[in-house]
Amino acid sequence: MIQLLNNLKIELQKPLPGWPAQYGMAHVTRNKIDVADLAEKQYRPSAVMVLFCLDGEDNVYIPLIERFSYKGAHSAQVSFPGGKYEPEDGNLQNTALRECFEEIGLRDEVEVIGKLTQLYIPVSGFVVEPYVGFCRIKDPKIIPHEREVKNALKLPLHRLMDDNTIEQGTVDADGLKIKAPYFLVEGNKVWGATAMILNELKTILRTIS
Repeated sequence: MIQLLNNLKIELQKPLPGWPAQYGMAHVTRNKIDVADLAEKQYRPSAVMVLFCLDGEDNVYIPLIERFSYKGAHSAQVSFPGGKYEPEDGNLQNTALRECFEEIGLRDEVEVIGKLTQLYIPVSGFVVEPYVGFCRIKDPKIIPHEREVKNALKLPLHRLMDDNTIEQGTVDADGLKIKAPYFLVEGNKVWGATAMILNELKTILRTIS
């Protein structure tokens, strides 16, 4: 994994694939909105952690979380550990690290190596900044937040890179059924912003594999 991460760190310093890669996993009715066209008052800043981990058998995976059902735009969805920026964070990287600790129990073990393209989420008004990091310890203990995280999932890297992991169908968007591509992870449909971020990551990884 060390060589992979070193190569990925270099690629993340270059111009990123951006929205063409992101929108390869967007649902059919999603409008293309450039974050640069938004005024600060039009969105709320947030951050997520895209974390590379090694399991006990040296398999690389990315932790995801399944959220509980609640009255909100992202109820019961699968996402990266992450959330909204708080003033005490100081910056969005700290937001990603704080949320990673709160939601899956990892922070001091995490080293950030770069970030992906910002993405605006119209349904909730967030602009999400995806940070990429890796866990410095092998087979870390994932501790899901008891009130916010229903289940912790593992997306094996080889499954992300396998195009057969992508399916087309309908997803539940706050009670509405919409057509969308999604990654199938442990029987869960990973779609929307999370899938779009994963697709940009996948696009970058293909250039170094």
